[in-house]
Amino acid sequence: MGLAVKKDPGLEEKLKKVDEMLEKYKGKKGVLLQVLQEAQSIVGYLPIEVQKRVAEALNVTLSEVYSTVTFYSFFNLKPKGKYQIRSCIGTACYVKGADKVLARLEQELGIKVGDTTDDLKFSLDACRCVGACGLAPVLIINDDVYGRVTPDKVPEILKNYE
Repeated sequence: MGLAVKKDPGLEEKLKKVDEMLEKYKGKKGVLLQVLQEAQSIVGYLPIEVQKRVAEALNVTLSEVYSTVTFYSFFNLKPKGKYQIRSCIGTACYVKGADKVLARLEQELGIKVGDTTDDLKFSLDACRCVGACGLAPVLIINDDVYGRVTPDKVPEILKNYE
């Protein structure tokens, strides 16, 4: 995988929508977070092309935009997959084998935590405690919650998203 950036086939059309959205904010102060949230909802993440447009429209530096994007965890620099997988690695899940479940997910998907598959189908993230400790270890795919997951169950779970 490395640092290769996945090509978003619809990016040009999304950039046009970002430009339209930015028109209503041009020259306004104190709207950077709101603009970045709106831009991310349009594009799905905040690639450099979007960051440059935001900086120009709001008359702020690109480094200010980038600093904001990288400071807040809800902003993404890379495209996310259609199916966002979150594997809980909180204490209860970890004690019951979450590390092995996560390793199996990485193996099956061919990516590491924080990455997205080349076809933009799956993103894999680890998270701390999802509040379902009685179901440990827990896996969440978009809005679907899977409890008592074992490494052997991972391929079967992933088949639900083909």
